[in-house]
Amino acid sequence: MTAVSLDLLPGDELIDVAHVPNGDRLRLVRNGEDFVILLDHHELMSTDLYASEEALATMACERMGVRPAPQWLIGGYGMGFTLRAALAVLGEDASVTIAEIVPEIIAWARGPMGAWTGGCLDDDRVRLVQDDVAILIDAADCAYDAILLDVDNGPEGLTRRVNDWLYSCRGLQSAMTALTPGGILAIWSATPDAEFAALLVQMGFAVTVVPVEARTGDTIGGDDLEHVILFAQKAA
Repeated sequence: MTAVSLDLLPGDELIDVAHVPNGDRLRLVRNGEDFVILLDHHELMSTDLYASEEALATMACERMGVRPAPQWLIGGYGMGFTLRAALAVLGEDASVTIAEIVPEIIAWARGPMGAWTGGCLDDDRVRLVQDDVAILIDAADCAYDAILLDVDNGPEGLTRRVNDWLYSCRGLQSAMTALTPGGILAIWSATPDAEFAALLVQMGFAVTVVPVEARTGDTIGGDDLEHVILFAQKAA
């Protein structure tokens, strides 16, 4: 997700409206074959800017290495780019739990965005939970080999202040408990956050901060838009 001031433009078609639990408005907008989801007047995600969401999954898999029957938890379906990338790199013995708190997001995936979804929600490896990912993390004990979070703009939240728990000491301790030995917590962020990276280290994670291209074809270090993924690994 990335916050860009934006309202409806010529050619835009409002498809549906939903609300996040705090009451803020989400709008699904189509322009030709492309879609965008707006939080009030801010662009949260779009079908032409998703390279970093895919990298969240592919780079986590590279860092995790080969494990038998890996168990993944993905917080936030969004437009499904992270889930589809995960399914493409994980084996048939993997299991991926996807937590999405806004039911309309899933309805849009199965409805107007069906051509983009590609049936990923019906993959036998996927378990969909329409609830807050924080609840799943807090309830788990050595359950997940990887936890991937793209539920907000990163540690500096945009959509729900309650997401702050995920990035607090208590939330990070719960994530540590929820991970298997050597497991990875991977967090998507629109911008670098040195203070949060330091907190991850303080909580006992081995941390790597990786800039990634936001759009396929961008060049890291150039003038193109970059996002950041924080990889926090639990000790083996």
